[in-house]
Amino acid sequence: MPRPVTLFTGQFADLPFEDVCAMASDWGYDGVEIACWGDHFDVDAAVTDPAYVKGRREILDRHGLAVYAISCHLTGQAVCDHPIDERHEAILPSRIWGDGEAEGVRRRAADEIKNTARAAAELGVDTVIGFTGSSIWHTVAMFPPVPPAMIERGYQDFADRWNPILDVFDEVGVRFAHEVHPSEIAYDYWTTVRALEAVAHRPAFGLNFDPSHFVWQDLDPVGFLWDFRDRIYHVDCKESVLRLNGRNGRLSSHLPWADPRRGWDFVSTGHGDVPWEPVFRMLNSIEYAGPISVEWEDAGMDRSVGAPDALQFIRKLVRIEPPAAAFDAAFSSNG
Repeated sequence: MPRPVTLFTGQFADLPFEDVCAMASDWGYDGVEIACWGDHFDVDAAVTDPAYVKGRREILDRHGLAVYAISCHLTGQAVCDHPIDERHEAILPSRIWGDGEAEGVRRRAADEIKNTARAAAELGVDTVIGFTGSSIWHTVAMFPPVPPAMIERGYQDFADRWNPILDVFDEVGVRFAHEVHPSEIAYDYWTTVRALEAVAHRPAFGLNFDPSHFVWQDLDPVGFLWDFRDRIYHVDCKESVLRLNGRNGRLSSHLPWADPRRGWDFVSTGHGDVPWEPVFRMLNSIEYAGPISVEWEDAGMDRSVGAPDALQFIRKLVRIEPPAAAFDAAFSSNG
């Protein structure tokens, strides 16, 4: 049975949730990965008002859409981040930002992620997608020299802040799928290993696979799927393209999206450098049976074009499934 293809609503959060559901349904999506911002999903309302989740469900049912996961990327970022500054104020609800005092922001963000697990359970989904933030991302350039103890403290800080959150996830039967992404505690292969070790490989903490962040770091997304096959809790189909030409650098020079001087950029799924067919063949090999969520991000293509175009591209890939019988079975003389 082909895996369901869903649309991540985060890049549509300026539109009412019902409008996004109507578009996703018209385009032919099977469901949505709901962002916990805009008016799409209010975590506080979901855990305080019994009628709220019922209303979200009614909207989904009206448009024939399923939901398998909700996304808390924005709030999750604030749990471990250092520094906390105006970037966070721009993405956080006022009840979490408060007066902007850094430790208070982190504590309120952690409480919100705990409630996000509870809200997911109320909605009937078992996976929350998100970021963790990182107290040591700012040291990635390694100058001034970074003592090893500072990095150790960063992973301990992550464990200290996230283990109590994951306790709540365990209590309500929901999993957290961390998106491996620059600026997070796990942003590449080895930092993923280290993050999993920091929380003692507890089952509540797994991964959201998004290969767009692998391409520009020169990581192998197919090998990553195999090595972390027991931790792939969700899959986002997002795309990136490289433009490393001797002038354009991998760190992109503080230039905005779609600037031709960038060394890489996000593009709509199917228009970049992700090896999608090998990725989907590996998803079959590891027996990933969850949803495939299209995350549209492309500063050079309108979302009303990119989202349905990506769906048609992914539909062809989800049809790649192992045959009922091995191809060489027909060679047997004992058939």
